Amino acid sequence: MELKVYNVNGSETGRTINLDDSIFAIEPNEHAIYLDCKQYLADNRQGTAKAKERSENAHSTRKLKRQKGTGGARSGDLKSPVFVGGGTIFGPKPRDYRFKLNIKVKRLARRSALSAKVAENCLTVVENFTLSAPKTKDMVKILNNLNVADKKSLIVIENQNNFVSLSARNIQGVKVVNVSELNTYDILNCKNIILSEGSINEINRVLATK
Repeated sequence: MELKVYNVNGSETGRTINLDDSIFAIEPNEHAIYLDCKQYLADNRQGTAKAKERSENAHSTRKLKRQKGTGGARSGDLKSPVFVGGGTIFGPKPRDYRFKLNIKVKRLARRSALSAKVAENCLTVVENFTLSAPKTKDMVKILNNLNVADKKSLIVIENQNNFVSLSARNIQGVKVVNVSELNTYDILNCKNIILSEGSINEINRVLATK
C-alpha cells in the first residue's frame, strides 16, 4: 500500500511511501482492540476508592432498643449497614486494576487500529516537522495546512522532539507521542493520525509480526 507524502505546507512532495500491508492493511481484530484498550484504561486507574465497613465506623455499640416485644426485627448497634451512617456492605477497597496482556495481542491490537484508520482515510504522512523553536502558532499553521486543525489529531514522531511537543501542548485535541508511546487507545481516540515519514520504519520495527 502506498500513501502520498506531504510537507508542512500541506503540499504534496511528489513522493509516496510504501506501507507494510501486515501492519496497515489487515482485517481489524475487534476483540484484541477491546482487550488492549481495557488494559490501558485499567492501568490508568488510581484504585484508591475506599468505603468504611462495619468494623471501621466510629459509633456507639449500645443496644438501640429491647430485643423482644416491639413487633419489629432485632437491631444491633449503629454500625449496622441497615442504618444511615452505618458501614457499607461490600464497599470499594484500594486495589490494583492492572492485568497482564500478551505482547502479541497488544501488537495485533495496534496493527488493527492503524489498519482501521487507513481504511477510513484518516492517516496522513508528513515528511518532517521542521520547527526552529517551540511556537504554538507554527503548529496551528501546520495543522491548518493539513486540513486537520478542527479535528482531534494524534501526531506520531520517531524520536523525542521538544519543539514539536511544546508547540502542540496548548492546542486542544492534539497529542504528540513517540512511536514507543503509541497505543491502541490513543489511535482510536482521535479523528486523524499524522505520521512523520521517519516514524514509519520505527513502527514497522516495533509492530512487525514476530
